[in-house]
Amino acid sequence: MAMKWLRFSLLVLGVFSLCCSTAGDSSDDEKKKSGYKRVFEEYTQALYQRYPDIRIEGENYLPIPIYRHVASFLSMFKLLVIGLIIIGRDPFALVGVQAPGIWEWGQQNKIYACMMVFFFSNMIENQLMSTGAFEITLNDVPVWSKLESGHLPSMQQLVQILDNEMKMNVHMNTRTHHHS
Repeated sequence: MAMKWLRFSLLVLGVFSLCCSTAGDSSDDEKKKSGYKRVFEEYTQALYQRYPDIRIEGENYLPIPIYRHVASFLSMFKLLVIGLIIIGRDPFALVGVQAPGIWEWGQQNKIYACMMVFFFSNMIENQLMSTGAFEITLNDVPVWSKLESGHLPSMQQLVQILDNEMKMNVHMNTRTHHHS
């Protein structure tokens, strides 16, 4: 009876802590955003010093829907596996297959197994949800797209792009004034 009570207590504690951590997944998103946000802010600060009249906007982009769905499924699957580890159920016996050695190890080392499942799953979920992309626009005109190019420009490239774009804008403005 004491063993069942201990298992039930571990299950309740595990579910509660996972629910709390899942509710905190938005803070994980905020941490990811803060990394990208930091890069964006560094670029913005450097560009404002060089071009004080420029208006710079940035936005974080979500990954494609299939990655979001896979990450969501993985999050639920993670909770199921951890629950099965805690209560000691063998899901392989339900389908008539012998449990692999890693499952046996997980039953003997429940805490480590739960932590491994949790952290490994979170690592994969974070990779699926991370785009690291933000778009750079100059006065509502797209100047650089990480989504299209696959990488961020160096600061030197970005300054050169903005210089060219501003020269074109000045040239276009002077041409329209001459024709009016």
